[in-house]
Amino acid sequence: MKIAVVCANGKEGKLIVKEAMDRGLDVTAVVRGENQSAAKKVIQKDLFDLTKADLEGFDVVIDAFGAWTPETLPQHSTSLKHLCDLVSGKNTRLLVVGGAGSLYVNPEHTVQVMDGPDFPDIFKPLASNMGKALEELRARNDVKWTYISPAGDFQADGARTGKYILGGEELTLNSKGESVISYADYAVAMVDEAVKGSHIQQRISVVAE
Repeated sequence: MKIAVVCANGKEGKLIVKEAMDRGLDVTAVVRGENQSAAKKVIQKDLFDLTKADLEGFDVVIDAFGAWTPETLPQHSTSLKHLCDLVSGKNTRLLVVGGAGSLYVNPEHTVQVMDGPDFPDIFKPLASNMGKALEELRARNDVKWTYISPAGDFQADGARTGKYILGGEELTLNSKGESVISYADYAVAMVDEAVKGSHIQQRISVVAE
């Protein structure tokens, strides 16, 4: 299986590369600067400069793009649209490192995590931009996409346990009543989905056991 990890130099991107390589998968890092991931194969290009030819032959493309500043937040939509256009109509699956703010907190799917009174104001612009990108992704029936939302508490330096609970569109709590997962365990879930391809054109979510 051939996998490309876009933005492989990021914290999550590097962990996804490592997880996939530890399983013996054929991994190519797509990075803008010098490769800092464990991948031996590299495409050194800005995401927005990628062409259809660059992504030809990959079974899975994993989008680990992240933007944090006010002026770059809209790139969650534009970057995802660009990647969708590159794999449109192909068998290549597109897996997206998503956000938790767009998860629903009621069965009717009318209220999202980011709508809650306790949701930090500082994260609302990020959550709303990522949520907008997800809604645009849902309209793409020409792409074999899967959007994976982490738990609410997404811990960069948390341990890898290799275990997680798979959820759907709603915020899922573990047996301790927590919504938490480490970047490392999220990478496990991402590579599991890359291998299995069980949730095409679906948003799923993951939480630590």
